[in-house]
Amino acid sequence: MTAPKKKAQMSVYLDPDVMKKLSAYAARREQPLSLIAEAAIASFLSPDADERREAAIAKRLDQLDRRIARVERDMGISVETLALFVRFWLTTTPPLPEPAAKAARAQAGARYDNFVAALGRRLSQGPKLRQEIPEDIQESEST
Repeated sequence: MTAPKKKAQMSVYLDPDVMKKLSAYAARREQPLSLIAEAAIASFLSPDADERREAAIAKRLDQLDRRIARVERDMGISVETLALFVRFWLTTTPPLPEPAAKAARAQAGARYDNFVAALGRRLSQGPKLRQEIPEDIQESEST
C-alpha cells in the first residue's frame, strides 16, 4: 500500500491588501489560509475557469450590445422627433408682420425659459417619449 502524497510547501509573497482580503475571507469561512489559497490556485488553473471567464465576458458584451442598441434607438427617436417638429413648425407657422415680430422677439426669452422648465419637469417626472413608442413598429406604418 502506498502512502498518501504529502503536500508540498511553497512560500508566496502577497501584496498587503491581498493578504488582508485573504485573511478576512479565511476568517469568515473559518478555514486555514493555506486551504483558501490552494482552492483559489486550483480554481485559477482549472480549465473550467477559462470557460466561466469567457461566459462572464460574453454576458457582459451582450449587456453592452443591448444598451448600445437602446441608445441608438433613443437617439433615432430624438432626431426624428426634432426633424418632424421643425418641419411641422416651418410649414404651419406663417411669418409675422414686422410689428408682431418685434413683440415676439421681446417675449422669446420668457417663452424659452418656460419651455426649458417644462422640459425639465417632463424629464424628471416622466413618462419618457421613448417609453411611449413601441419597439417593433412595422415599416408600412411609418410611411
